[in-house]
Parts: sequence; structure tokens; C-alpha cells
Amino acid sequence: MYNSIAVGIDGTEPWRRSIMFIRIEPSSSAPIYRQIMDQIKYQIAAGMLKAGDKVPSVRQLAGQLAVNQNTILKVYNELCREHVLQVDRGNGTIVAQGNTTTSMSERKKAVAALLREAAVQAIHLDISPEQTHTLLEKEYRAILAERAESLS
Repeated sequence: MYNSIAVGIDGTEPWRRSIMFIRIEPSSSAPIYRQIMDQIKYQIAAGMLKAGDKVPSVRQLAGQLAVNQNTILKVYNELCREHVLQVDRGNGTIVAQGNTTTSMSERKKAVAALLREAAVQAIHLDISPEQTHTLLEKEYRAILAERAESLS
């Protein structure tokens, strides 16, 4: 069982604006806040959410996902710290205008940490480095294709 929502990115009904999909899987070993963060980042990378798009308020998203408001606050604070989202005073929280404030070395370090986690999982699941590399390339291409499709 999981919680799944489709919400207009500005918190309105989904048919009025672009849609943000969030799916929570309680049986996952990943904490709920991490699942939400990862899905928001994915939707930005895939072009489903664009710079300047307003995201639902903490209260709206928490209510729609049936999670504690502190969970969403933690997600938004972390994404703001990573320059993925930004608070636009008087307008709420929006998708940030690219990642220009973080140096390339810092971005590479962040990706390396994520890849290390993936490598640990691959080793645990007995997936070879070659198979892992192939999977990474496949996912990378799929995200780029989704981004191109959403931009057209």
C-alpha cells in the first residue's frame, strides 16, 4: 500500500496547471522525507517541474500525502539548502533557477555520494560494476528523453 497524489504544482487542482506526482511507499527502506525529496528532484530533472514553478505549501502537501507537516518542512528546507527550491517571499516556495551557486566540485561530490550508495546496493544485490554502469546509462537516457518530451 502507498500514498500517491497528483497535485497542481501551485496546490490547485491538477487540471489547472502542471502536475507534481508524489508516491510514498511505506514498505520502502527509504525514509518518507527522502522518497518525497527524490521524487521532486526527479521531476525537476525530467522537466516536469520547471524553474519558477510554485510548489504546494507545506500544509497543502502534508495534507494531501497524509504526512506530518514537519516531514514536508524538512523536505523543503533540505531542497532549499541544496538550491533545488527557493522561498520567494510573498509567493511561496518555487523551483530554483538552476544550480548556479554551487560549484562543479560540490555538485560532483554530491553525485559521488549518491553513486556510492548505489554501488553499495549493487554489491549487496550482487550486480556487477558493468551491469550497474549499464543501468545508470539507461536511466540517464530515460530521464533525458522524458525531459525532452516534457519540453516539447
